[in-house]
Amino acid sequence: MQQLIDELKTKIVDTLYLEDITPGEIDEKAPLVGGDLGIDSIDILELVMMVEQDYGVVIDNKEVGEKVFASVAALAEYIRDNRPQTADITG
Repeated sequence: MQQLIDELKTKIVDTLYLEDITPGEIDEKAPLVGGDLGIDSIDILELVMMVEQDYGVVIDNKEVGEKVFASVAALAEYIRDNRPQTADITG
């Protein structure tokens, strides 16, 4: 789970072009919206698209979105619980 949280922190910084923040500075329990990162509703739409594209997880209504984007930890938990199960094929 910690690996997913760290990955999400990096993706948030990259997706939202947060120039003054490093992934390590993001508190996984801190509020994403209205918190220190300055994330607003437009940013959340960007993150929804990233989550759908990168993890195959759909966030299709506002109520779910409010819970999912409460924090990085909440987002990671939602992805873990709703990610499509795929075979691990290497090579």
